[in-house]
Amino acid sequence: MSEPVGEIASARRPVHGGIRPAQLRQLGLDPAEALDFSASVSPLGPPEGLWDALKRVDLGAYPDPECLELREYLADHHGVGIENLLVGNGSTELIHLLARAYISGPSSNGWPRVLQFSPTYGEYAGACELAGAEVLELQARREDDFSWDLDAAEDAILRESPALIFLCNPNNPTGVYLDRQQVSRLCDAAAKANSLLVLDEAYVNFVEDRWDALPLLAAESGSNLALLRSMTKDYALTGLRLGYVAAAPEIVRRLAALQPDWSVNALAQAAGVVALEDEDYLPRARQAVNASRDFLTRELNAAGLCVLPSAANFLLVEAGAGAKWRERLMSRGMFVRDCASFGLPDCIRIGIRSMPDCQRLAEAVRQEIEEHGNS
Repeated sequence: MSEPVGEIASARRPVHGGIRPAQLRQLGLDPAEALDFSASVSPLGPPEGLWDALKRVDLGAYPDPECLELREYLADHHGVGIENLLVGNGSTELIHLLARAYISGPSSNGWPRVLQFSPTYGEYAGACELAGAEVLELQARREDDFSWDLDAAEDAILRESPALIFLCNPNNPTGVYLDRQQVSRLCDAAAKANSLLVLDEAYVNFVEDRWDALPLLAAESGSNLALLRSMTKDYALTGLRLGYVAAAPEIVRRLAALQPDWSVNALAQAAGVVALEDEDYLPRARQAVNASRDFLTRELNAAGLCVLPSAANFLLVEAGAGAKWRERLMSRGMFVRDCASFGLPDCIRIGIRSMPDCQRLAEAVRQEIEEHGNS
């Protein structure tokens, strides 16, 4: 059973993966030699032809504030109307726009409330707390393989009537993936509570047996649903920042009214078009992720760590002392994410990279255990 909604989450700023240059300097590491397993992006690198397209961008001209061409490509790609789409500077910007759009000041009932399915991405709580909301958490329990009690979730939604509900699917950092029926149930509960369910599918394109959530927008409860996607992660465009939301037109208009002009730069817009034109990219990325994920799962379990099942392009690993393992691997030029900020201090999260990189990581883990033990 999942824990019922408990105390309001404490105010905090989110912790993210990614290598910081200051860390490399402190360790005396060559940036070209460091391997970043702390972030979870496509192991293939950017799509072919990207650099040629970027060279054609006129840097002396303002970018299109409406991202018209990219939205047209996305609309054609997904079979939805262009009015259902808003492009953002990464999905993180869109999370902050959602918080600003749906969280207002206190009323006679107190501060507005937000519900998130935890443990999960820290930016949901960070954005909503900045906007003045109380963030409630529906915690999944480890003994239930980090799956949530949907009866408790439905009860919490109907009882609390949160302004926003955040569900990451597949979830970061656990890799748990809810099916269509489970998500539909939550969407129906959100509609009854007059809440907006934000379904963050940042990692869904790496799921082998994924299902398409876009048709849910056409359902009766679809006006209470917003889908987030991350082209940053899908196509390894981390340095450019690119994401989008698909939702009912009135939701898109509400968010667009708060978005600064030129939020998405011209290079990112051009990169998004190139990515969508490469129809073979995502199937190849899934294939690469599956092979490397299976390899790492097998090798790390054999080394004595406990790798939890994951549908996404990252693994949650019970390592005993996450921060210590992060430090140990960092000394070897390999960066993993310790999961203390998720409330899982005994775990690390490992993003899936290419097979040669994963082989190097597996060997480093084996050497660390041989030299220092598994602690």
